[in-house]
Amino acid sequence: MIEMLTAWGATILGQAAQNPDTGAAASSAQIQSVWDFVVKGGPMMIPIGICSLVALTVLIERLFTLRRKNVAPAEFLPNLRNAMGEGGGDRNEAMDYCRDNPSPIAAICATAIKRQHEPIELLEKHIQEAGEREVTKLRRFLRPLSVIAAITPLMGLLGTIFGMIKAFQTVATSGEALGKAELLATGIYEAMITTAAGLLVAIPTLIAYHWISAKIEALVIEMDRVTCEFVEAYAGLAIDPPGEKSALRPVKDRDQNETDEPQTAMASA
Repeated sequence: MIEMLTAWGATILGQAAQNPDTGAAASSAQIQSVWDFVVKGGPMMIPIGICSLVALTVLIERLFTLRRKNVAPAEFLPNLRNAMGEGGGDRNEAMDYCRDNPSPIAAICATAIKRQHEPIELLEKHIQEAGEREVTKLRRFLRPLSVIAAITPLMGLLGTIFGMIKAFQTVATSGEALGKAELLATGIYEAMITTAAGLLVAIPTLIAYHWISAKIEALVIEMDRVTCEFVEAYAGLAIDPPGEKSALRPVKDRDQNETDEPQTAMASA
């Protein structure tokens, strides 16, 4: 990333310096390579370069991690339904399937399966907490991108200030510099390189930050959709008393039976 950005900056600045009327000072200030661009920028180019490498590493890691097949695979919910079995009674097999799947959506659904016998309000709370933990993992390393996008222009500006102080100090202490504005202009020109480098790193990093944030939001919406479908289908399951053939059955059926019993008793009375 730093090589690509500095090459772009070196090309722009190098073309600006190629004026035959500028004389020897302009020739010495010309940027011939990426290394020349970095060297002429001064010491502040080192932290700017490190920031660019960190941003590139985070971008590659997030691009790999945030692929949909790693977060919410399209085949996850159908396979989970098959694991649950007809009537949603096979909890153990469903839990094993979720444990074998390392995706965030599997962790959320595993929480729902583990606590599906609890009241719906408590179940929703546990699912929400599990979802927040997984979303936090998805947002990992986004803060470094935000910090890099904010501080690299400041680093560039600081490097430019240091360079201009050095240029003015050189002119002030050199008797030969009196009346030679090209020496001062050359120093300022080299000092501005750090500002350009900081912006060349900050702008792509800021774009990457917002693009990754938008991708995470889309994945969160997809995870929410899958979780809602699963909860609507299986969250109303409760454990039957021992001796029943089916280990799980819908709560609404149980509530209906409990509602019918008093009516039957009253009818018998």
